[in-house]
Amino acid sequence: MKTSQSKQISPDLMGRFAAFQSRSGLLRLNAHSSLRRRSLRWILGAADVARRMLDVLGSVAALLFLSPILLMIGALIRLDGGPIIFAQTRVRRHGREFKMFKFRSMRTDAEKRLGELLAANKHGNSITFKIKDDPRVTRVGYWLRRYSLDELPQFYNVLIGDMSLVGPRPPVPREVALYSLADRRRLSVKPGITCVWQISGRAEIDFAGQVLLDVGYIESQSLGQDIKILVRTPRAVVFGHGAY
Repeated sequence: MKTSQSKQISPDLMGRFAAFQSRSGLLRLNAHSSLRRRSLRWILGAADVARRMLDVLGSVAALLFLSPILLMIGALIRLDGGPIIFAQTRVRRHGREFKMFKFRSMRTDAEKRLGELLAANKHGNSITFKIKDDPRVTRVGYWLRRYSLDELPQFYNVLIGDMSLVGPRPPVPREVALYSLADRRRLSVKPGITCVWQISGRAEIDFAGQVLLDVGYIESQSLGQDIKILVRTPRAVVFGHGAY
């Protein structure tokens, strides 16, 4: 029959435990805990301020630098007929809805025709919808989507604070309604124009893969990581890898 051996507690540990039983010990413990909480809040707050500064400076620079291209794209879309900007309801942090702006790349009846195309979903019976050679895409829209030029108006969303330069892509309410509790982890941070899976395969990555990459990004989020993603984004856009 086995006999259990009691673990020996070091005198040093016992001394510290006894010290915290006194009123002064409890006061020191509370002060130490409060200081650590304040330090953590300061660090997180400083990171948020730095990220917001990057968003504002980056979006202003992009809108100014790209203004000739924005005007040219607007003119081409107008010649193709219909409105230039498409405002779509998306879901941001903590489930709040907002209007995300895009250059219109589809016909004006695109939302109405979605139901008849669900069977051709590249992602199968999934939450997200992607289809190759989508018949709803306009002639101009094909090139806009291939090189993500339709996303350029979202720099305005970044400027007004609805989005960030880097973060999980904002889903539509129809998708969020199908989310599991685990999927909703994507909504714990501000959505972005670009993200990890957009520079790693874009539309070729299914929904489960997108969630996995987004959660990994959220758990290791840092300003340095955001800058690396921003640096890699132009190459992914130019080569159009994984775009439909």
